[in-house]
Amino acid sequence: MFKEDMANIAKKVSWSSRGDDRGERAPLLNGAEDGKHSNRQFSGGGMFHVGSRSTVDLEEEITPEEDIVKSRLKEIPHNEKLLSLKYESLDYDNSENQLFLEEERRMSHMGFRCLEIRRWVICGLIGFLTGLIACLIDIAVEELAGYKYSAVKQNIEKFTEFGGLSISLILWAALNSAFVMVGAIAVAFFEPIAAGSGIPQIKCYLNGVKIPCVVRLKTLAIKVFGVICSVAGGLAVGKEGPMIHSGAVVAAGVSQGRSTSLKKDFKIFEYFRRDTEKRDFVSAGAAAGVSAAFGAPVGGVLFSLEEGASFWNQMLTWRIFFASMISTFTLNFFLSIYHGKPGELSSPGLINFGRFDSDTVQYNLYEIPLFIIMGALGGMLGALFNVINYWLTIFRIRYIHRPCLQVMEAMLVAAVTATVAFAMIYFSNDCQPLGQDSTEEYPLQLFCADGEYNSMATAFFNTPERSVRSLFHNPPGSYNPLTLGVFTLVYFVLAVWTYGLTVSAGVFIPSLLIGAAWGRLFGILLSTITSSQSIWADPGKYALIGAAAQLGGIVRMTLSLTVIMVEATGNVTYGFPIMLVLMTAKIVGDYFIEGLYDIHIKLQSVPFLHWDAPPTSHWLTAREVMSSPVTCFNRVERVGRIVDVLSNTSTNHNGFPVVAHTTENEEPGKICGLILRSQLIVLLKHKVFVERASSRLSQRRLQLKDFRDAYPRFPPIQSIHVSQDERECMMDLNEFMNPTPYTVPQETSLPRVFKLFRALGLRHLVVVDDENRVVGLVTRKDLARYHLGKDGLEELQLAQT
Repeated sequence: MFKEDMANIAKKVSWSSRGDDRGERAPLLNGAEDGKHSNRQFSGGGMFHVGSRSTVDLEEEITPEEDIVKSRLKEIPHNEKLLSLKYESLDYDNSENQLFLEEERRMSHMGFRCLEIRRWVICGLIGFLTGLIACLIDIAVEELAGYKYSAVKQNIEKFTEFGGLSISLILWAALNSAFVMVGAIAVAFFEPIAAGSGIPQIKCYLNGVKIPCVVRLKTLAIKVFGVICSVAGGLAVGKEGPMIHSGAVVAAGVSQGRSTSLKKDFKIFEYFRRDTEKRDFVSAGAAAGVSAAFGAPVGGVLFSLEEGASFWNQMLTWRIFFASMISTFTLNFFLSIYHGKPGELSSPGLINFGRFDSDTVQYNLYEIPLFIIMGALGGMLGALFNVINYWLTIFRIRYIHRPCLQVMEAMLVAAVTATVAFAMIYFSNDCQPLGQDSTEEYPLQLFCADGEYNSMATAFFNTPERSVRSLFHNPPGSYNPLTLGVFTLVYFVLAVWTYGLTVSAGVFIPSLLIGAAWGRLFGILLSTITSSQSIWADPGKYALIGAAAQLGGIVRMTLSLTVIMVEATGNVTYGFPIMLVLMTAKIVGDYFIEGLYDIHIKLQSVPFLHWDAPPTSHWLTAREVMSSPVTCFNRVERVGRIVDVLSNTSTNHNGFPVVAHTTENEEPGKICGLILRSQLIVLLKHKVFVERASSRLSQRRLQLKDFRDAYPRFPPIQSIHVSQDERECMMDLNEFMNPTPYTVPQETSLPRVFKLFRALGLRHLVVVDDENRVVGLVTRKDLARYHLGKDGLEELQLAQT
């Protein structure tokens, strides 16, 4: 998850002491503990500029004592009461300048219809490609895990007779570690953002935060490769979470009609090269990912609505649903060919819980309180999971921040997982008869009598998806209570430890597996207490409810998770109990700690905006939260001043109000518009100066296409050469600025500012006085600073990292 994006921070800011020049920022965080450095008010317009290392040069300021402490401890101080300035905001508000309006007015009704058709085509492509990726992951994991388990099984059977089982253990641990090592090296050394499931990063992206590298092609390649390695390596992880990230990356790439990583432009879909359109497609990609993972198209749409998209409309819902349907269909179709039954579309997603038949498994009114108790239990266990993982993640940020250490930790966990699994199978004497209709893929006899198999091996000697299915569907009596109790405890510890490693992996399946194990145990205990062997205490039903409770307790999703579980089990009968259990789990869990994804977002210090402003913030006004003084430009500005302002690394603003005239005595001017850093850079690159236009040196008029071609990686100002003569030229901003930016009076209350900013997806909100003069600028970090703590409203400090 966000876990080792922590590692990502570590690489970007070089908290590791590898020999590059980025280490100069580490002391800033040291200082940030007591607010020495972090309490600077960063004034003015822009969102924070990613990776601008030279903001504060602390090279000379490190005292010898600090140096000694640094070399001795190798510890990164971490303070979650910080808000990182390294994240920029996305701009979901179209800049309605003259160029934009001219283009829109030129377009006919037919032109707009064609655009709409293109949007549908892109959504279909997103669904198709996401389904293909899911298919690739599934087949690769099946083949690799099949090879591994059959090799180890043959080895165990050989040595059970002759002794020397320790060799089997070494083989199993070595195979696990080898797979995981390859996956971890790819993630830690090549693309740390691909670690975890990627759901928190996508949540942030859809919230309007630009997470560096999150939707790059390289990230997708490492993600897919990493998830195959970590699942085949037997870690307590699932491949469902990363599918959501993969779908989002596919969407971001396809909708732009080019790949900036491969430097290949297909010259299609150029109209969609802006944040507004890209966001809508990314939410469709995330939905297609959920749909491929669980075979739940409606669940995918609801996931995007609940967890992701901050902005929504009806047409978008239809397109997202279309992408989800295509994704599930593609996966089914190709998997049916792989399984040798072309055209049979009955296995919906990467995880198929199998069908629960209504007639065999019913529930009664008197079971509802039992379900609520299970929900509360799931909430408490989920909160415990999150608390332990929170402290573990902080430990990782502080001490395990070098890529080589991260790879070693991942290998250690893989070896320990294999060792623990082996020990539990070895010492378990829970033998079950191997029937004719047994669904066991790799039944291990070990020390059981002929015709029997070890039931602990069913849980451990399998891919986690298969284990979940066997817990749901194996007939009553397949497991004894001790096996389930020990398995729950051990797998809980392994899952907490695994989540946060530098590997691509999700938390969905481990959560379901833990919940299914204690849910089944709950069912078995119920039937022993009531002693009557009645059908109502069917352990498979309680396994399903337990799985829902545990997953809900960890990730705290309600709406989408209910539908996903109902669609994955193929039975609507359980809709009500699952919903009840998930709501109980969320209410109980939230009492102790936030959901897992929110914790990791907070640990990243991301300026994430929730749905509403903090409840007690009415006494704050725009004047108190805004950044000031603001750097403004005149409508016709000298090129030299523009270059100097853009090159000033201590401010790194990204938006500049354009005023009628700036006076010498710093009196604020009346607002005429707003221009972005990216627009100014394109203007400088094309040398759009007043003098060149009048002397007819300019070959053609700048078009919107020039701005779209530079998106999304605009060149840095340092790469643009401006001669001394050109510095004296003038630049007319009238045509390119947005003449109608959103503004608020300085007396506006914080909740009102927040609502406007959040609902419209703004990047800059200009604050004006009663004469319409610019007095300040509100950006995302100004609003995200305020949150509700234990003692009422708290203000977070701003830090450079």
